[in-house]
Amino acid sequence: MSKSVEMDQLDPESGGSRFQVARASVQFGPQPVRESETTGGFSPDSNSNSHGRPSIYETKYLRSLRHYLTRDALPRETHYRNLGSIAEGRLRPTIDELRDENYVKDAGDAEADADQTELKGKVIKFGWIEGVYMRCLLNIWGVMLFLRLTWVVGEAGIVEALAIICAANMVTVITTISMSAVATNGQIKGGGIYYMISRSLGPEFGASIGLLFTVSNSVAVAMYVVGFCSSFSDMLREYAGEDAMIVDGGVNDARIIGSVAMVLILALAIVGMDWVTRVQLLLLFLLIASQVDFVVGCFMGPQDDTEKAQGFEGLSFDLLKENAWNDYRPFEGIDYNFFSVFGVFFPAVTGIVAGANLSGDLKDPAEAIPKGTLLAILTTFCTYIVYPIMIAAAAKRYASGDIRELNVTDPNGEMSMDGKNETLYPVYNCTGRIDDCDYGTQISSQVMGLLSAWAPLIYAGCFAATLSSAIASLVGAPRVLQALAKDKLYPYIHFFAKGYGANQDPFRGYVIVFIVAECCVLIGQLNPIANLSSEVFLAAYALINLSCFHASLLKSPGWRPVFKYYNAWVSLLGAIICMVVMFLCDAIIGTVVLVITLLLYLFVSYRKLDVNWGSTTQAQTYVTALGFMQRLNQVRDHVKNYRPQVLVLSGMPGDRPPLVDFANALTKNLSLLICGHVVKGPITPRAKSAIQNQANAWLQRHKVRAFYSVIEDQSYEHGAVALMQLAGLGNLKPNMTLMGYKNDWRTCPRDEVQQYFSCVNEALDNYLAVAILRVKNGLDFSAEMGEDPNSPLHKSNTSTSLKGDGANGSDEGSDEPNDRSATSGDATPRVTTVDGKKKNGEEELYVSRTGEPLPAQVVENLTQFRSKQKGFIDVWWLYDDGGLTLLLPYILTSRSQWADCKLRVFALANKRGELDTEKRSMAALLSKFRIDYSDVIVIDDVTKKAEQSTRDTFNEMIAPFKKDDESDIPDEISVTDSELLANKDKTNRHLRLHELVQQHSKDSSLVVMTLPMTRKGTVHAPLYMAWLEMMTKDMPPFLMIRGNQTSVLTFYS
Repeated sequence: MSKSVEMDQLDPESGGSRFQVARASVQFGPQPVRESETTGGFSPDSNSNSHGRPSIYETKYLRSLRHYLTRDALPRETHYRNLGSIAEGRLRPTIDELRDENYVKDAGDAEADADQTELKGKVIKFGWIEGVYMRCLLNIWGVMLFLRLTWVVGEAGIVEALAIICAANMVTVITTISMSAVATNGQIKGGGIYYMISRSLGPEFGASIGLLFTVSNSVAVAMYVVGFCSSFSDMLREYAGEDAMIVDGGVNDARIIGSVAMVLILALAIVGMDWVTRVQLLLLFLLIASQVDFVVGCFMGPQDDTEKAQGFEGLSFDLLKENAWNDYRPFEGIDYNFFSVFGVFFPAVTGIVAGANLSGDLKDPAEAIPKGTLLAILTTFCTYIVYPIMIAAAAKRYASGDIRELNVTDPNGEMSMDGKNETLYPVYNCTGRIDDCDYGTQISSQVMGLLSAWAPLIYAGCFAATLSSAIASLVGAPRVLQALAKDKLYPYIHFFAKGYGANQDPFRGYVIVFIVAECCVLIGQLNPIANLSSEVFLAAYALINLSCFHASLLKSPGWRPVFKYYNAWVSLLGAIICMVVMFLCDAIIGTVVLVITLLLYLFVSYRKLDVNWGSTTQAQTYVTALGFMQRLNQVRDHVKNYRPQVLVLSGMPGDRPPLVDFANALTKNLSLLICGHVVKGPITPRAKSAIQNQANAWLQRHKVRAFYSVIEDQSYEHGAVALMQLAGLGNLKPNMTLMGYKNDWRTCPRDEVQQYFSCVNEALDNYLAVAILRVKNGLDFSAEMGEDPNSPLHKSNTSTSLKGDGANGSDEGSDEPNDRSATSGDATPRVTTVDGKKKNGEEELYVSRTGEPLPAQVVENLTQFRSKQKGFIDVWWLYDDGGLTLLLPYILTSRSQWADCKLRVFALANKRGELDTEKRSMAALLSKFRIDYSDVIVIDDVTKKAEQSTRDTFNEMIAPFKKDDESDIPDEISVTDSELLANKDKTNRHLRLHELVQQHSKDSSLVVMTLPMTRKGTVHAPLYMAWLEMMTKDMPPFLMIRGNQTSVLTFYS
């Protein structure tokens, strides 16, 4: 006996893959030898196993071997691309497909990759060098290197200057480490720093900092362009004469030059990222050459007396000691100190996000961002440490620039020898004549050119630094705005989401950033812009550090960054430092930035966006809730802290809005409310999840803070019992069950009446209070809303759900195949006002799923417990059940809808002669309970025989349920003569209560009465339902309550 595997050779040109698998078949007996087996050849399309037979594996199907040997799919990257939630993956086979041989997929199970728009043109992706490292170098070696580094040394001295540089780099290093951890925790899409913060801390933080960051980058464009203008004007004055100007040689010249530069930069950005990269590479070489020129010039020393007169002495240890300490003086009308100088310098190191802002254009952002950014920081840190030392050792703080003063040594001055009768002072002594000194590190912004070997190259480097940084910011800011617009976190900005070309370039974002930057350019001053930019960058850095700290602290299983060299507490320290520095640099601007961030956060929070990004705030919600649940589980119950924790058997909430609204009035966001739903299966997990989503969406739209729990069971009774026993967690579990009254108990199948009756018994058996609500027109409006053919329940062919009260004979436990509660009114109700505009509010007009307006009476019934109530709440506290019959009406009067209602308390008297005593006793008890009431009425004739008409109505009601001697109907679903005889007095009492309630409470807003106890083996379902029917028929909203005989009221403090 031998085995062989038949092989089907696939042509690679026909769409087959390199490795192919044919269906295996086992054959017995001698088999012919194939040519491929004799040759022993090896090709890319075939392979030979240990027995010499070829094996071909076909993987052109996404599920690999699944179509041949198994339904299981092999692990693939495509199975994990859906980032929405853990419940939405659809590429791998479902549990139903794997377990059920005859399973037929519905439309929701169909596998389909997300539609990808075919992009025309060449897609450009950058590696870590050209995409991150080079861009960060260009941004960090920016305008501050050439225009403000010498000023920082002059103001702060070399000691404090190095402290400023180290402090600034410490902030950026910590931030970069945090950013690296966040960036390597999964794939990073376009949007850079905004994307990382929003996906880590949530949309509120992301949206607030994203908008601020866009504005900050737009402002940074202006900052770099203004720096370029300043350098350009200085170059004109140096090489074309002091009178060289365009308009006034000042602010207006800067505005003109800056506007022209802005237009050119915008044009370059529109041309495309490929040209941007080429231009920036050229600028980088020019920038490096200018720095080499500076270093060489410092070692060469001054070449003539003019350079000496302007403050260039050459490298000198004595000069280094002279410039060691600070000499803070006003500059451009502003007084400076250590922190304000830090605020001016800090933008020099903010280029660390230049690469991250282009995360969507990187080949591998997770690798490129950490590597490129950290190497760029290391490189630039070395230069920023070395250059200040060279500046302090080579240049004076002040110099007049007059070569005639080089030989003057008298500090009191000497007369000039050229006949001009001028007093000359030592060239470096500017005390008392600061306006005559135009050179030196504290005055001139062109000291770098003075110290260089060839000054024009420094100007070229300055132009390269400023323009490259401006280009990077102009390219990065629109991409952050585009990502923000795509997420639709703010209204009216989705216009900027559109991208053009293969790289989805945000041309619309370029225009708006250009406009913002141009407005800032028109300011014409550099330092105020630098302070604003610094504050926004510091706020962004604080949030990046907070993101890393928060994610690390929560220890979520989803936090698995590839970059391991981070520490949660270091990140927290970085966030604190950023916030402290914000206010130390400029308290006013820092406060403004913080307030704007907070307002944007609150705005996005108020909008309650439907986004699910798996943020750390979501994880924090879970951890916090779990912690409080564990703490709550250790708290022992006390009567003073009693709250009604309600399990309302509502089915789909949209089917019975009045029942859910009434339950919500009892809990009102201050207690637990669970909407229970029993569905007759089978139902797929996906359909069940969809049902839960629809119910939760309805609750959210109607502002009902409740949980929704669905149980699949063949029996309504068993499902309801499961809800009673399993709903909740720890001490946060229901202590009360609220049900809708079963209007159709006389016409529905008797086993349904028995199930309904059993639910009351089961609730009491589980020590739960029971409440049954009845309203005149019923609670179930599923028929009026119509059936939704797209409902998951409809698709899943479920035949029952937890039924509620209805005006048309609906029931609580129907087993009918076409149960109309299979769908709920969960579709978003259309809301129309008299002016034809759609509006959400209390005056909303509900429509059916077909779009037809509902009758006004139906709408009134739907919203009856949302409207203002007036009149009396009559409390028939018949028996002591622990006080729940009295407590629930009192809770209702504390709600706005029932606040205008007064309590009237009815009680029973033991004897006719004790009416006054019973009334005073009840009034005293209510006073001790601190419950306000308008009247106390004691009933003394409840044992009186009921009227004949009442008895006739009752007898007619139970007639269909009476059991004949020859009938084989079980006693549990019938009324026997022995049962009537045993409960004769109780029946008369309930009939008498019917007459009394009709007499006293016919016009009340709500009637609350103690629910008769269901005695086991004594009373059966039909008789009990007849009692309830008699007491509640033809009455206003009627609530029957039975506590679990445990006190819920106390008069002790």
